Amino acid sequence: MKKSMLCLALAAASGSALAQVEGVVRDAAGLPIAGATVEVVGTKIRTSANEQGEFSLPQVTNKHVELHVFAPNYTHTTRHVHEGDGPVELVLSSTTLEIVNVIGLPWHASNMESAQPVNVLGGDALRARQSSTLGETLKHEVGVHSSYYGPVSSSPIIRGLEGPRVLVTQNGLDAGDASRVGPDHAVAAEASTARQIEILRGPATLFYGSGAIGGVVNVVDDRVPRTTETFGEWRVQQDSVADDKLVSGSGNTGVGSMGLHLDGFWRDADNYKIPGAAEVETHEEHEGEEHEEEGHEHSESNRLANSWSEAKGFNAGVSQVMDEGFVGLSYGLLDRQYAIPGHSHGDEETDVYADVKQHRIQLLSELDLEHDFFSASNTRFGFTDYEHSEIENGTVGTTFRNETAEARWELFHHPIAEWRGALSLHYKHSDFEAIGEEAFTPPSETGTLALGLMEERHFGDVLVQLGARIEQVKITADNFMVDLNEHEHGDEHEHDDEHAEEYLRVFAIDQESTPFSASAGVVWDFTPGYNLGVSYTHAERTPSAAELFSFGPHIGSGLYEVGALLQLVNDEDGEFHFDLARSDLELERSNNLDISLRKFEGDVGFILNAFYNRIDNYYYLADTGLTRESGDAHDHGAEDEHDHSSELPVFIYQARDAELYGFETEFIWQLAAPFKLSLTSDYIRAQLVDGGDLPRIPPLRLGARAQYESGNWQAELSSQHYFEQDQIDTYETTTDAYTLVDAQISYALRDGLKIYLKGNNLTDEYARVHASFLKDKAPLPARSFALGVSGSF
Repeated sequence: MKKSMLCLALAAASGSALAQVEGVVRDAAGLPIAGATVEVVGTKIRTSANEQGEFSLPQVTNKHVELHVFAPNYTHTTRHVHEGDGPVELVLSSTTLEIVNVIGLPWHASNMESAQPVNVLGGDALRARQSSTLGETLKHEVGVHSSYYGPVSSSPIIRGLEGPRVLVTQNGLDAGDASRVGPDHAVAAEASTARQIEILRGPATLFYGSGAIGGVVNVVDDRVPRTTETFGEWRVQQDSVADDKLVSGSGNTGVGSMGLHLDGFWRDADNYKIPGAAEVETHEEHEGEEHEEEGHEHSESNRLANSWSEAKGFNAGVSQVMDEGFVGLSYGLLDRQYAIPGHSHGDEETDVYADVKQHRIQLLSELDLEHDFFSASNTRFGFTDYEHSEIENGTVGTTFRNETAEARWELFHHPIAEWRGALSLHYKHSDFEAIGEEAFTPPSETGTLALGLMEERHFGDVLVQLGARIEQVKITADNFMVDLNEHEHGDEHEHDDEHAEEYLRVFAIDQESTPFSASAGVVWDFTPGYNLGVSYTHAERTPSAAELFSFGPHIGSGLYEVGALLQLVNDEDGEFHFDLARSDLELERSNNLDISLRKFEGDVGFILNAFYNRIDNYYYLADTGLTRESGDAHDHGAEDEHDHSSELPVFIYQARDAELYGFETEFIWQLAAPFKLSLTSDYIRAQLVDGGDLPRIPPLRLGARAQYESGNWQAELSSQHYFEQDQIDTYETTTDAYTLVDAQISYALRDGLKIYLKGNNLTDEYARVHASFLKDKAPLPARSFALGVSGSF
């Protein structure tokens, strides 16, 4: 009896009667909006309004549907339609803000409809800001900075968090590279062929797992076609600062019901120009003498030595496109070589570069279901084979290999008492190894299996979003080799093979944990054109294999890295050694509160965000103030064939309680039809709870951008001022303030064909990035100009 009642309730909730939905889309003045898109949320059913703004959706088969309506330069709106309501009138207001649907969220939302702050960079804005790295492409987005480890290996920093806390994904799947392991490792995701890039600020663990405790950068492209329509774009560009040449293109088409995609890019750059000395060192000549600061220009012709790069890659995809959705497969190849600046022994510059190759397979499907309870099924599968070699003076020092297999299945249900949501099953397995005489971390495997539930419902003008996720994470390393007392026998035996095993200890590590995340958020449209978003997230993270097992010299980063499973012990004779940590491994736990106030109608719009994030057991790479001979670390089995006489700074992963808080503001004013003014600012304060500042935190920043668009002409002038950063960790140095001024102008030769000129750092500012490990070795590039031609069809 109970089972029968449940079936009746579910049938009533989902509905089965035919309901024809029709109506008209108008603006605030009552004029029709031709081409406005009207779609049924939770399905692939959509249509476009005609010249009179009229639309009809005759194939809807539910008693109750939720419509989502949007058009360029207008706000988005939703409307619940019930059986018997008759024709509906949908009104959209004009907006000066860029409102874009977010693909990387399981539920339907735009950047103005999410309880958590979301940035979406796409279209002309993405092309205008496109750079050689993902971090540099996004560095002017509010709340986002770049780690800047040279011109190619810069990763995004979201609200002061980076590395294993910020997940980089391609179409919702882990990029599968080694960029989360070290700051010198480039992100494999390529921005030149992307359709849009989405930035989820704050914890996004509900959707992507514990690796997204600090946020997500999702690169969206069309490598798996979702349609058989024909469209594409291409670009040719040359930049003066490094003689940087770029050729890229992508295109989609269809043959019958088959969608086809092909894209590719080629980039080549020399060492880049710098406006002053490359390196600034602070040292003590002798005891009792004053500290001196000297500039050493390790460069020729005012160029930063060892900063060149070259890369190429392509993606090919095919899909079966149906009325109920699509199923598609893609293959991608990336081949990249890039130099890593900042390496020197005495007065000689060491040639260190990385050779990266990645093969990537993706299978994506999005299908509507004819089921009384379930409405749609989304499947994502990816396999990535990644290899990254760090080469020093022509010899491979370390090779990183990472094979990642990932699968995510999202099963959506019909509305139940107007609650709409999905069940998510997520699996990911990563097999990571570092091989070579300077391998600083042992081979390890990380497996994750997770179950999540996400729900949302409109209560009049209030949207409620709820979610929870539980994971099972297992990290294993069978060959964790540590020489715990190297200093006691280094002079006597100097690591000869006869005595090495006497002091070497090998551990088998098996760490299991169950991170749990939960989130609650509301978006309140408290008056027309305004809304207030509030979200709270509790998120947990298992520290990564690199954070746990690192022990040895990392030639790319120029650090001697020590994992959290070890602790530093100071000896009575003034020496030091490492021992196993006495405390148990703890999960990193974040409690994050976000508050957003948005105005999105009319000629003036703004977004104001404030956040507070308390993180217990925050794992970070701390400078010990000590140095260690780079050849002292055990090489995990390889013979030492080279003389490594340089001393590297010792950095060790520590777990301390921390709090991060700050704000992000964006103000946009459409002064007149051709003129738009934007003002932005962001600030992060990051402290340890028991006293002290976290290292490498970006400073307060102010930005301004003036845009002009009329006829075939577009122009933009922008400025970013970075304040002095003097809230620093013990062994950090203050970073001076600086201002960067950029400009660009373009002219449309004809429909789809454009020529443009971009200028960066027009004042030739001598600037260093506080968040970079290379702050004192690699300044930002000098003044540059880029000339390009782009086309679309």
